[in-house]
Amino acid sequence: MSTAQDVPAGSAGESLSDAIQTSSTEAAATDQAGLYPSVEHGDDKLKPSGKRVTFPSDEDIISGAVEPKDPWRHAQNVTVEEILSFYKQACQKLNCKPIPKVLKQMQEMKDLTQRNECLDLKGEKLDYKACESLEEILKRVQFKVIDLEQTNLDEDGASALFDMIEYYESATHLNISFNKHIGTRGWQAAAHMMRKTSSLQYLDARNTPLLDHSAPFVARALRISGSLAVLHLENAGLSGRPLMLLATALKMNMNLRELYLADNKLNGLQDSAQLGNLLKFNYNIQILDLRNNHILDSGLAYVCEGLKEQRKGLVTLVLWNNQLTHNGMGYLAAALPCTQSLETLNLGHNSLGNEGVHKLKDGLITNRSVLRLGLASIKLCCEGAVAVAEFIAESPRLLRLDLRENEIKTGGLMALSLALKVNTSLLRLDLDREPKKETVKSFIETQRALLAEIQNGCKRNFILAKEKEETEQKMRQSASMAEIATEDGTREEEEEEPLSCSQSRESTETSIPQMILESDSDTEDEEAETNPQTHTGVAQPLLSASCTSSLPSASPAGGPSAISVITVTESTVPPGTPPSPGRCISVSSPGRGHKIFMVTRVESPPEQQQQQQQQLQIQRGLPGAPSHGKEASKKPGGGNTPPTHVSCGLDLEELLLEASLETGRGAP
Repeated sequence: MSTAQDVPAGSAGESLSDAIQTSSTEAAATDQAGLYPSVEHGDDKLKPSGKRVTFPSDEDIISGAVEPKDPWRHAQNVTVEEILSFYKQACQKLNCKPIPKVLKQMQEMKDLTQRNECLDLKGEKLDYKACESLEEILKRVQFKVIDLEQTNLDEDGASALFDMIEYYESATHLNISFNKHIGTRGWQAAAHMMRKTSSLQYLDARNTPLLDHSAPFVARALRISGSLAVLHLENAGLSGRPLMLLATALKMNMNLRELYLADNKLNGLQDSAQLGNLLKFNYNIQILDLRNNHILDSGLAYVCEGLKEQRKGLVTLVLWNNQLTHNGMGYLAAALPCTQSLETLNLGHNSLGNEGVHKLKDGLITNRSVLRLGLASIKLCCEGAVAVAEFIAESPRLLRLDLRENEIKTGGLMALSLALKVNTSLLRLDLDREPKKETVKSFIETQRALLAEIQNGCKRNFILAKEKEETEQKMRQSASMAEIATEDGTREEEEEEPLSCSQSRESTETSIPQMILESDSDTEDEEAETNPQTHTGVAQPLLSASCTSSLPSASPAGGPSAISVITVTESTVPPGTPPSPGRCISVSSPGRGHKIFMVTRVESPPEQQQQQQQQLQIQRGLPGAPSHGKEASKKPGGGNTPPTHVSCGLDLEELLLEASLETGRGAP
């Protein structure tokens, strides 16, 4: 007590604070003693103490582990009645009414172990509580399509639903169109869903604004290649910075196949330049729909610069109603010979006129890929129809042509009818059903007759294409076990042929793509007429190699044959011919001018080959050498061999003949 009284009152607090600081310092030193070796300071030297470093055992470090939640733990052994009960309980808890459309759809479900077709919520007003209650369904059932069109989603409801769809992999096709109040947080959740989910393949966001604040999230998601293959962003307000962000991101996207950007007021300067750059770097997008924008001729120049780089990429390009004129057709005509993948080109509802078609014609003729061409409502008259007819007559691959809503009268119809007598590929030519007004009344009946002739020509081509497909299928089946018969009666498989029959078919034969042309003016009746053509799978008239020696017959209309054939067969020895160690190989190939020539090659022993080659050179040097299969070469020693003959409708190039001869096996 006396000691305490001797201490001044003012220094008591200081002593307490010093004691607390000292004790805390000692405690800290004690806690760290097991981790850091302590040192003592003395004589300006550091001396280690006798303490050691120790670590706790593994059992003491890990106190416990928690497994991640299984999204499907609620979906096992569940019935429709249980799902409905859980949904109603959730609605009651959240103080919202169950959606009658949802209850009806759930009652109709039978198999819950696989993806059901559709959860249709179109037109329902979904607030945050209604969206939260849907989790009781989404955690137990998966769907192919979830339709949220025009559901008045706000930021909270959209965020909740997108998080559920991402977590439970709820849909492969998602429709969020006509929702104008998703907002930035909603788009952020949508971008997270696009990036994380592995099942979402189709996203429809038509008429859902994607503004400057939301576009970076979507662009970041598209930069990382996910599972999304089809993206609809029509009327989303993309002109300007949003399109720039999306186009830049899509340059590195490897999975997106279809991009729809209609009704976005895309201009002919910055927006078109971004689209052109996108086509220069992205070769995976197959469909690009730019209808109802303001691309103009200046913007078409940028697009065509990118189109020139599309060797194996873009298949469909829709430029419907973009205020294009004949001035822009020069850019397109220059790009068409370069692209090797474009199959559908729709230029409808642009003021191209006759002059524009004349500029476009040469590019179309030079192009080797376009199968469908849309020229509806382009202010075309008879003069332009004649130019189109010239293209039809020259094209061996065009399948569909749309010329509706143009002023094509008797003269133009006559040219189109004559072109179809030569063309063997065109399966559908769309024209206005009613004849155009003429000053001479009799011409109206003439127009009706010409329209009927045109339709009959298309039907004829369709029947021929179907017959060719059936023939090729039979040939493919017969060539599945390709063999060559040798003289000694044994059969050996083709192992050293430079191009086998099965390989050539796999590399050249493709089926005709879908016949429906991208066109806003297509009616249901016309599409119904197209369906039989769409599902027939008619083989495309491409160069193919066959294992038969038969030559293709000429087309009924007197035009070029639709299928050119290169045939490599081994000829058999005629009866009564003395045995010979050589073999005969026949090679037939298309010549110039759609003619067919055949070369039959006789393989002789080495001691005879030199003499035969000298004899062939002598025959080539003689003027007026026979060219209709009347040549005959005699075997040295008096023996006869199968004749070597060349049959052709016109002169053949010597180099082509020699190259054909060298395709046989065992050539010297």
